[in-house]
Amino acid sequence: MLAYRHLFHAGNFADVFKHALLARLLLLLARKDKPFCYLDTHAGTGLYDLSHPWAKKLAEHREGIARLWGRKDIPEAFAPYMEAVQAENPDGKLHFYPGSPRVTRRFLRPGDRMVLNELNKKDFAELKEQFGRDRQVGVHYGDGYQALKAHLPPKERRGLVLVDSSFDRAKEFDRVADALGLAHERFATGVLAFWYPLMEAPAIRAFERRVAASGVRKILKLELSVLPETWSQSLRGCGLLVVNPPFGFEEEAAPMLEWMRVTLAQGGPGACELGWLVPE
Repeated sequence: MLAYRHLFHAGNFADVFKHALLARLLLLLARKDKPFCYLDTHAGTGLYDLSHPWAKKLAEHREGIARLWGRKDIPEAFAPYMEAVQAENPDGKLHFYPGSPRVTRRFLRPGDRMVLNELNKKDFAELKEQFGRDRQVGVHYGDGYQALKAHLPPKERRGLVLVDSSFDRAKEFDRVADALGLAHERFATGVLAFWYPLMEAPAIRAFERRVAASGVRKILKLELSVLPETWSQSLRGCGLLVVNPPFGFEEEAAPMLEWMRVTLAQGGPGACELGWLVPE
């Protein structure tokens, strides 16, 4: 299982994967004039100081965002994400890494809304300090999975839900699979994104079978591995299940995954996968 406090992992390859794809989902949602709502069930603090002792302990950002920082050959699809990171570091040096709330805030239009939920009291307090006066943002304390019941469906009837659990408890894959079914039951037309770590193959296959058996259709699977499948000393890869991906997302994501595979692989070729876990 992973450490609960994300500061230990801020800016790592999994964050690059997750937030670069998140930016594309938000931009595709914004192509329509109608407002949307973004719900983040496990929001964290919103901003991470990479000089903090916790972040420096593992320094995982060195194999993540630091590999992109300052490069001139980054594909155009990554530009919105990189601009979000650069906005937190106006002096041109990599000091801070934005979490999903700060990344998402950059893509909200005046009529859009963001709902942030966090269970850790200290992280919630930091989140409230950042967004408490923002009229487009609601900050709530509580269990992330309960937030799906409390905030879905949104009044806008359009939106994106991100479930990004820390996976620091046993049976978290089961909870995520159940959450996917619940979120779809309450918001069947929404874009629903669920992040997960790549663990042992049997655990991943059991998770996929459970999701496939939920009856939910149109589930796109995206995975990135930066270390061999036999690696167990740290996170080797991660995935994202996207229910109802916006039109064009699959085509945008394919070259992004391949570029991340090449750019972020550690000690080997890396691997990536894109396909429909459950078709329409």
